[in-house]
Amino acid sequence: MSALDTNIEKLNGFLGRFRETGIRNRIAGEDRDGSAGVFQSVSPVDKSVICDVAHGTADDIDAAAKAAYAAFAEWRDMPATQRRRILLNVADAIEARAEEIALCECWDTGQTLRFMSKAALRGAENFRYFADQVIQARDGQHLKSPTLMNLTTRVPIGPVGVITPWNTPFMLSTWKIAPALAAGCTVVHKPAEDSPLTARLLVEIAEQAGLPKGVLNTVNGFGPDAGKALCEHALIKAIAFVGESRTGSLIVKQGADTHKRNHLELGGKNPVVVFDDADLERALDAVIFMIYSINGERCTSSSRLLVQDTIKEDFEARLVERVNNIKVGHPLDPETEIGPLVTEEHYNKVTSYFDIAKEDGATVAAGGVTVGDAGYFVRPTLFTNATNQMRIAREEIFGPVLTSIPFSTEDEALEIANDTPYGLTGYVWTNDLTRALRFTDRLEAGMIWVNSENVRHLPTPFGGVKASGIGRDGGDWSFEFYMEQKHIGFATGQHDIMQLGK
Repeated sequence: MSALDTNIEKLNGFLGRFRETGIRNRIAGEDRDGSAGVFQSVSPVDKSVICDVAHGTADDIDAAAKAAYAAFAEWRDMPATQRRRILLNVADAIEARAEEIALCECWDTGQTLRFMSKAALRGAENFRYFADQVIQARDGQHLKSPTLMNLTTRVPIGPVGVITPWNTPFMLSTWKIAPALAAGCTVVHKPAEDSPLTARLLVEIAEQAGLPKGVLNTVNGFGPDAGKALCEHALIKAIAFVGESRTGSLIVKQGADTHKRNHLELGGKNPVVVFDDADLERALDAVIFMIYSINGERCTSSSRLLVQDTIKEDFEARLVERVNNIKVGHPLDPETEIGPLVTEEHYNKVTSYFDIAKEDGATVAAGGVTVGDAGYFVRPTLFTNATNQMRIAREEIFGPVLTSIPFSTEDEALEIANDTPYGLTGYVWTNDLTRALRFTDRLEAGMIWVNSENVRHLPTPFGGVKASGIGRDGGDWSFEFYMEQKHIGFATGQHDIMQLGK
């Protein structure tokens, strides 16, 4: 039996219970039907129905918000060492079910096992990292003044909403939920309707690891009903969201009347700038990895290649050769590098840019075609002879599609890189240290890597500028979002108090 056949057999074993019972909402530790019935989850691999999913609406969100509110005080006041132990138990339990999580995620989203095999381990790492921060999360400062001893502390903000996307959903869910729980908040999680499987696994794992009922609640549904209700609910004090920029704008508007705090991790049209003095072998590897890994469905992908004109011809020729060698296939095959796009809607969006590129005058140097008709497969694509004014250079395609744009000088590269509504990440390849310092200082992006692909380091801030988001995740920045600062001043003597009306 091949590795692919073995993985399919294992997957069918994991999916059996979902095919029989469907995925239900999880509220206050209980399985509940959706108030609007069910919708179907479909695999992008072969367009087959995976299972029915509870269709939650405002009523379900209301029940989940009330459950999170009821559980908040106990979770907030639980000794830090006990909360830490529970979160570490969650991390261990995630690792124990890593294969199940990975196989289900591949079938649900089209992501390849090559990358999703590590998704569960990264999720466990998120829980383990933030668990280790629990003890000091509420520590503050002593700020002495002439008449007061001023102390600060942090307290959890309350029940929060977490809305996660369909790309790498398990890892991104843990990235948001782990620090919220570590801070002492309770959570209502609305996963993307297109990837509900591993969100269900996460809440099961957490409860089995000792998380009290109601601390983490999961409601499946769609943005216009369940998502909107979560953003508007008065008991929910903050919304953490990962997704596209248009939806982020709606979330801010929907939460305005209840004064919601928002953290928004949004889209990007990120530049990777390759100067002619760079290590071109490493730069080539990084350019390919950062756009064609994870099916190109990642907010930090380097979807615009800015390449210096002195090396453009040779660099693009080598790029074409490598792109044409990328293996497209079944996501459960360990050899596959790119699987199907997540949904028919997204497939149609990505493939529409093949014609848009030609209409704008760009060259389709590689790819630009679909693969078969069993699922939503496309060949990895490279557009050349492009300018930064073309739609393929300005709009977030969110697929395995790279647009190459030449530049002559450092100033021109910077102008092109910054000429975008987005500002999530940037990547710079040069062996000139002073140029790297100048360029990164003026590059408009929340995160920048020099001579490197995106290498995640949990204590660092993660987030963007402009239309790419508001706020930061990671390290203490996560706690700043999920907690409120509190100041207490103690008089140290009998200072004069102004007397009025005496």
